[in-house]
Amino acid sequence: MNDCPNGSAENEFYIAIFSLSPQTQVELFSGILIIYLMALLGNLKISFLVFMVPKLHTPMYFFLCNLSILDVISTTTTIPKLLAITLTKDHRISYRFCMTQLFFYMLCTDGEFFILTSMAYDRYVAVCKPLQYYMIMRKNVYIIMASSAWIVGTLNSLLNTLLTCVLQFCYSHDINNFFCDLNSVVVLSSSDITSRKVFMVIEVFIIALLQFLPMIISYVYIFSAIKKICSSSGRMKAFSSCTSHLITVILFYGPLMFLYLKPESENSKEQDMLLSMLYLVVDPMLNPLVYSLRNKEVMGAISSVARRRKAKL
Repeated sequence: MNDCPNGSAENEFYIAIFSLSPQTQVELFSGILIIYLMALLGNLKISFLVFMVPKLHTPMYFFLCNLSILDVISTTTTIPKLLAITLTKDHRISYRFCMTQLFFYMLCTDGEFFILTSMAYDRYVAVCKPLQYYMIMRKNVYIIMASSAWIVGTLNSLLNTLLTCVLQFCYSHDINNFFCDLNSVVVLSSSDITSRKVFMVIEVFIIALLQFLPMIISYVYIFSAIKKICSSSGRMKAFSSCTSHLITVILFYGPLMFLYLKPESENSKEQDMLLSMLYLVVDPMLNPLVYSLRNKEVMGAISSVARRRKAKL
């Protein structure tokens, strides 16, 4: 952030969140705090249950545990700063903290893409090849799949963060979002970002192709297999095993796709922030509820842990 004319570079950005009255700001702070705490506690609960209950030591719950950890990291990296801004009205964010937010946000988003695709493949094997399930989804296989999500997410996030760090920010420092996401930061640069934008488009296309397409193909095979099941109870059981994952995919991909595919408009700043809030705050809060309320094994694990604690007392 040097080499700017007239020493105009600054070592901080400004988060331009919603313009609200003091009373509405208090309500916003309270609402976001409640949602954040629900997301944090819910995902920590899922991780704790998967770790503690042997019945949940399966590929599906291993991936769910990774998804919960990613949600905890992404929300904890972004939401506390938003709460501080809402409470103190100090919109400044340091350059280093902004790059830290950018790194962890991209790591978690990329990681979630890979984990959701891995979960789709797990459901495909469970429904379409049930007799071969434990032979295909061996422990070393699903550990490698989850590790790949973290490694690829880390490397891609590190690459994008380093490429962003070399950009110059001489004039505008107002980020039109409630956190430092890649698009909001790059457009502020006074450097030539043409090649950077081309790289971003290619990268998004590759990630979408490598992750979303296999997920769609998996569910085409799953629904085709379900239709061939003779009994209605068998079809319902097979479909219900995929329902929680489908809801999670819709909650995550829906706002993201609408955010990045919708046409640009001058008055879309607050709409973009609301969409970002959906997949970054609301989605992590709902995921544990979806898997807890719709899943007998998770509910059984909660009861088991509760009984153990009661017995100790």
